Amino acid sequence: MNRQTADKVDLFLMGMQGRYEDGKDFFLYIDVDFVSGNKKYSAHIEQAEGGLLSYNFMGNSYKGSFLDVRDFVKKTIPEFDSMLFVYSERGKQITVKADNKDVSSQTKDLQVNEEKAANASASAVMSDREYFIKPDRAAELLEAIGILAKNGKIRNDKIRKYNQIDHFVELVDPMLRKLCSNKKQIRIVDCGCGKSYLSFALNYYIKEVLGKNCYFTGLDYNGAVIAESARIAKQLHYNNMQFIETDIGAYEPDCQYDMLLTLHACDTATDKALRFALDHKVASIVCVPCCHKEMNSQYHMEGFEDILKYGILKARIADSLTDGLRTMYLEGHGYDVSMLEYISPIDTPKNLMIKAIRTSGKNDAILNKYRKICNELGVKLSIGG
Repeated sequence: MNRQTADKVDLFLMGMQGRYEDGKDFFLYIDVDFVSGNKKYSAHIEQAEGGLLSYNFMGNSYKGSFLDVRDFVKKTIPEFDSMLFVYSERGKQITVKADNKDVSSQTKDLQVNEEKAANASASAVMSDREYFIKPDRAAELLEAIGILAKNGKIRNDKIRKYNQIDHFVELVDPMLRKLCSNKKQIRIVDCGCGKSYLSFALNYYIKEVLGKNCYFTGLDYNGAVIAESARIAKQLHYNNMQFIETDIGAYEPDCQYDMLLTLHACDTATDKALRFALDHKVASIVCVPCCHKEMNSQYHMEGFEDILKYGILKARIADSLTDGLRTMYLEGHGYDVSMLEYISPIDTPKNLMIKAIRTSGKNDAILNKYRKICNELGVKLSIGG
C-alpha cells in the first residue's frame, strides 16, 4: 500500500480517536492485521493503566495513547499489501479495511457467542410479548448474573427471575428513552443495590440497545454484596459502574444523578433513598418499596381499634398508608407520580412500583395535606415531614 492509502486510513482513525476518548469506559479492544503475500502480522491492543493502550507487534511491546496507535498504523501500512483494523466497544464493532484499491469502513452490532445465543433463545420460555433483554443477544450478561447455565441454556429455576428482570426494563423503558433524548450520557444511582441484577440489566439495555453512554453507582451497607457486584462488573467489562459500601444517608455524591433506583431496600432504607433523591434533585425515581415497619410501629386510627387489633391487618394497612404518603410527599416536591403492580403478588406481596419524574417545584398545598395526615395518624416517617 502507499502513503495515500495510509492518509485515508488515518482520517477514519481520527474519528475513532474521538470516540475512544469520549467513551473509554466502554472500550473493549482493537485488533489490527497486516497482510503481505501469504503472511499475516497481528496486534491485539488493550487498555492498560491510566487509559493508555498496550500491544505487541512483531516481537516488540508498545504502550501509548490512541494517537500513538494512529501513528503506528500510518507508518506500518506502506510496508504491507492490505490491512484490517477492528475497533470493538460494548455493543458495537467498527471495521476499517484497506488495500491498494480502496479504503472502507463498516459499523455493526457486536454479536455474542452464536452457540450460546442459539441455546439461550431456544430454552427461554417466551410469551407473545416483545422481550427487551433478548437471550440471543445478552447471553454474556445473563450468564454472569446466573440466569444462563454454562451450557448457554436458561436455568429452569431462573425463568421467572428472567421474566421479572425483563418486565422491569419494559416498565422503565419510557423513562429511559426520555432521558436518552435529552442527555449525552445518563447517570444512575442504585440505593440498596444488593447484587445489582437490575442495574446490570439496565446498563446493558441503555448502552447496547439504546446506544447511550451511562454510568452507575451502587450503594449498599453489606460489604459482601458490594464485592460480588464489583466482581460481576469486572467480569462483564462494565467499567462504567462503581460500588460503594455505605449507608445511603451517609453518601455524598460527586456528580448529578439523572435516575435513582431503590428496590426492596429494607427497614428505613427506601425512605432514605427517596430523601436522597429529593435532597440531590434527582430527576426521576423508580422505587419498589419494601419494609413498612416504621409506620406499623407508630400509627393509630381512632375508631378502628377493633380492626387494627389483628396484627396482619394492621401491617397490611400500614403498607398502603406508607406508600400513599410516600407518593404524596413526592408530589409535594414537584414529581409526577404513578404507581403500578410490578410483578404478580404470587411471587411477592411487595409488588408495587412507584415511578416519579420531577416536573415542577414544591407544592405547599400537597405537603400541608401530607403533614395533616401524618399528625392524625401519629407518625413521623424518615422520608421527611
